[in-house]
Formats: sequence, structure tokens, C-alpha cells
Amino acid sequence: MESKRDKDHETECARITNGLLKSRTGEFDLESILFLKLRSLGIYDLGCIGECINLERLDLSGNNITNLAPLASLRLLVVLNLSANRISNLEAIGSCESLQSLNVAGNLIPSAENLHALKPLRKLESIRLKDNTYNYTNPVCKSSSYRNLLLEMFPSIKVLDGERVVGRGSDLYQLCKDIDDTIKGMYKNGQLPEVPDCKPWVDDGFWEIKRSNNAIVDEAYKQFNDVLHECRLLNSRAAHAISQTERTIGLKNQPKQYAV
Repeated sequence: MESKRDKDHETECARITNGLLKSRTGEFDLESILFLKLRSLGIYDLGCIGECINLERLDLSGNNITNLAPLASLRLLVVLNLSANRISNLEAIGSCESLQSLNVAGNLIPSAENLHALKPLRKLESIRLKDNTYNYTNPVCKSSSYRNLLLEMFPSIKVLDGERVVGRGSDLYQLCKDIDDTIKGMYKNGQLPEVPDCKPWVDDGFWEIKRSNNAIVDEAYKQFNDVLHECRLLNSRAAHAISQTERTIGLKNQPKQYAV
């Protein structure tokens, strides 16, 4: 049989209370809390979290939250993780005017119309409605139109569902994505179809040096060959003269021999 203490502890985790916040953060004053992590605690009631008015980063992932109304007072919130909950309405988040990063993957957001509640968030740079790593998604993600809607609502958004859409790295990401799509499209019934023979990039003879018909160029070419020939002759004569000089010096340096 469960003790009263165990039941009180379970109730405290199911609902956010002053005691829970103070024990988790060590802060006596709720307004002093800047960062808060309450993951996988079975929370379904946000309780007094709205009193943490200076909160900047909040992680409530892996709970049973459905009502976001208490978050409306968190005007300084920058990063919010609500993944893996039971959320279907995002209206309260529209008041979090400083929000830059929002993760609501793994919830119950039904349609693109529900995303219009995020329109006041002009500073939003990253939003995630699905996460393939953890197999998190939302019913709205069944239609690809939600991506276009978000890109129209937030022209300056940088990351959507973990994919960089603008800024540094976006071109490389898009290139890799296009390559993956092309490779997937090439396979039919698990087999790679025959690839046609590759054609050469340039015509035959493209790299061959062609003589010009220009008389000036031809004359310059002839003069260059004449100069090159003279240089070779001079080199040969110089080598011969050096060889003779070395031989003469060698003979002079030999010791004299006297007949006995």
C-alpha cells in the first residue's frame, strides 16, 4: 500500500509547484530562475511556472502536458522544448515574444491552421515539428504544406525540423539532400537500373596544340627553333672545351718519372 508521502511526491511531479521548482533549481525566489529542466516527470499541469518571469531556457520534454496557458507570461523565454507531450494548441506560445528556438515534435498538433498562432514570434530562428532520430512527429506533418507555410510566416528562419534552410551550411545540406533523393529514385525493386555509357566531356583533339596560319606566329616559331638550335650547339662546344681543359690540367698534375 502506497504511503501518503509517496502519493504527495507523485502529485508534486504531476503538477509544477513552488516546492518542485525550488528543489530542482536551488533558488528561493522563482523570479531568479533562468534555466529550468523538468524532463520526463509525468507533468500534466504547469501550475505556477508562469511566475518564473525571467526564465530564458525551459525543457519540459517527455511529459503529459496539454495546456500551455501558464507559459504566456514568459516574455523573456528564448529556448523552449516541449517535445513528446500531448499538445494540440500553440496559442499561448504566441506571447513568448523573445522565443528563438521551439521544439514541439512528438505532439498532437492537427493541422497547419494551428501554426498561425506562432506568427507573432518574429525572433523565431529554429522550429521543430518532427524528429526522425526519435521518431517524433505531429499529425500536421503528414502534409508537406506545413513547411511552406512556416517558411512564408518566418522568412528569416534558419532551421526547420533540424534541417538548415538558410545561412551557412544550407547549400551543402540541400546538395546532400538532392543527392540522397536522386539515389533513392534510381533504385527500383531494390535493384540499380543500367546506367548509360558516359560521354566524353570534350571533343576528340580538344587538347592537341594546333598550329596557327598566322604568318607572324609561324615566323616567331621558326626563329625560336633557330635560337634553340644555336643554344644546343654552344652547349656542346662548351662541354668539349671544359673536357679538354680538365684533361690538360690532369696531365700537368701527374708526378714526373725519372729513368733509373
